Amino acid sequence: MTKFQDLGISQATLKAVLRMGFEEATPIQAETIPLSLENKDLIGQAQTGTGKTAAFGIPLVEKIDMSVEAIQGIIIAPTRELAIQVSEELYKIGAGKRVRVLPIYGGQDIGRQIRSLKKAPHIIVGTPGRVLDHINRKTLRLDHVHTAILDEADEMLNMGFIEDIESILAEIPTERQTLLFSATMPAPIQRMAEKFMKDPQIVRVKTKEMTVPLIEQYYVEVQEKSKFDVLTRLLDIQSPELAIVFGRTKRRVDELSEALNLRGYTAEGIHGDLSQAKRLSVLRKFKEGSIDVLVATDVAARGLDISGVTHVYNFDIPQDPESYVHRIGRTGRAGKTGVAMTFITPREKSYLFVVEKTTKRKMERMKPPTLDEALEGQQRAVVDKILQTIEANNLQYYKAAAEELLETNDASTVVAAVLKMLTKEPDTTPVKLTEEQPLPQKRERRSQDRDRRRRDDSRGYNSDRRKKAPVKPRSGEKRASGKSKPRSYNH
Repeated sequence: MTKFQDLGISQATLKAVLRMGFEEATPIQAETIPLSLENKDLIGQAQTGTGKTAAFGIPLVEKIDMSVEAIQGIIIAPTRELAIQVSEELYKIGAGKRVRVLPIYGGQDIGRQIRSLKKAPHIIVGTPGRVLDHINRKTLRLDHVHTAILDEADEMLNMGFIEDIESILAEIPTERQTLLFSATMPAPIQRMAEKFMKDPQIVRVKTKEMTVPLIEQYYVEVQEKSKFDVLTRLLDIQSPELAIVFGRTKRRVDELSEALNLRGYTAEGIHGDLSQAKRLSVLRKFKEGSIDVLVATDVAARGLDISGVTHVYNFDIPQDPESYVHRIGRTGRAGKTGVAMTFITPREKSYLFVVEKTTKRKMERMKPPTLDEALEGQQRAVVDKILQTIEANNLQYYKAAAEELLETNDASTVVAAVLKMLTKEPDTTPVKLTEEQPLPQKRERRSQDRDRRRRDDSRGYNSDRRKKAPVKPRSGEKRASGKSKPRSYNH
């Protein structure tokens, strides 16, 4: 186990990392951070969910010179969603140094982006098309960049961005550090690495780290509106000692933890908006067992070393299979078995197949439990407790009262009354959860037309005209664009 304290990072960055809740470095972080701090070019063969953002983000933040008012690091990501996610994590890592981070991507108002670029961010996180657009407009200068990072390079290859990336790299000083991260290493990626990198070090996450042999995996196909009732019935039937429920968004986590408490469970949530003191308080309660259910987002749960988790419930299926592996890896530790339950809506079945392909394990289908089955599960839990109490044989102070009850009632009636009194009957208190949109349906093969549309969308081009032309806003877009204001993360 490698601690972040052992990786030679500054106190300011270390404090920010610990504030994020990271307790130990993942394998790729432990190998990548020291090499990157030595300014070595590096190829990381790793999936999303292995902690690679912090693996390249921590050393990048460490090398930012706060006295230089210029872009010093650039990260190229395939999608706007990933660009936003990476920039938010870098913002947190750089909080101690007050590093300024700016995401730029297609679909945003380019004028607003230009104004944000004039505020001299230290790090840019962008999609290839929009970054190249700014370079061509002379609104983005990269002559002070000392670190260039390509994230999910194979995905950018699939989307047709390789030529754009090469054009961007040609604008960056040759005396730089280049880091490339990719789940796979197809020939075009290898050729690009040979062309733009100097004797790169290779870091791979071993395949065995992506497997989950001791975890029983099930999926439940359920409509979005029925998910919460199914979750509570499973909790009643399975009676987990410690359980983690994963939600896709911060809002989802807050609503779920509140709804669980309303139904009589002891639950608390953690996500990126909580203070460090609150996070530590929640985790301490969970480890001590005073909280039965921890509700968490993916980011909030990364790096946590929690033992004793018996069940993981994926209330929302994650967007990528590696995040799934990371989630369910919270259970089945130290040679113990664990149980993972994943809820999918009918439209999300394609994600289930991708997860099974990645883990090389078929999930077993489970029927959504009924209210009667939940009640039976609670009764079984009470019976188990009664049998454990009988085995403990500390009953001498209670036998006189028991005999008195049996004088006027038959034994089965007395036992039934005890069962009824101790059984937590399923709570049907109405709860209101904001429905999350199902994930977009996956297709194994993208058509060339779809690739071209996505590439043009990232650049902000009009996909109906194959030339560089800004997209004309449609009616009503002006108000929508205000909601996606580019954020320059100034401290």
